[in-house]
Amino acid sequence: MTRPLIGITTSDYKSRIAWWFDWFAVWRHGGRPLRLSPSRPLPAALDGLIIGGGDDIQAHLYGGEVQLDVRLDPQRDELELELMERFIPQGKPVLGICRGAQMLNVHLGGTLDPDIYTTHEGLKRRRTVLPRKTVDIVADTQLRRILKVSWCRINSLHHQAVQEAGRGIEIVARDRDGLVQGIESSEHEFLIGVQWHPEWLIFNRPQQRLVRALVDAARRGMP
Repeated sequence: MTRPLIGITTSDYKSRIAWWFDWFAVWRHGGRPLRLSPSRPLPAALDGLIIGGGDDIQAHLYGGEVQLDVRLDPQRDELELELMERFIPQGKPVLGICRGAQMLNVHLGGTLDPDIYTTHEGLKRRRTVLPRKTVDIVADTQLRRILKVSWCRINSLHHQAVQEAGRGIEIVARDRDGLVQGIESSEHEFLIGVQWHPEWLIFNRPQQRLVRALVDAARRGMP
């Protein structure tokens, strides 16, 4: 069986260990992972796309206030916007992970909460690759059908989050603090963003179903 080509966006300086988790998450479910970063040539075609995690998104892209103490990657912002501009209209399946979910929302005209710990007083700081946070998933949504659970435990590595939803975007999951943790498009067959990192949860069946669903959707769309 031919493996669909799945592009995964990263920074130029992402660690080998972190990339291995990205690579393995796609490969184990039948995909052919391709690393995409600002210094690498863009492919002529992809069967599916993962917008991966990483640094903050430039505030001017969503009308936010500039944060002086955060890391930015403007070249990567440009890369991901170009990829979405090219492949989303083609109906390619797209999965946004952490920063990637935020970028999907920004691309479609949505906004971000620039710092959840500033805007939500008393919010407990959680930064871990382990599943320490609980997320509730809205019924009758694509994300719920894929994960096959009404709630799940997730990891947390973010300090920004989706605020106002973009065009055609529906908020489909929140954590117990009320923060947006999952979005999906009502106008595309497969356009999903999650605020957590399923690639790190290699023994968690619901999270692996999400990656498998992307690869399966990419395979269905292959010529």
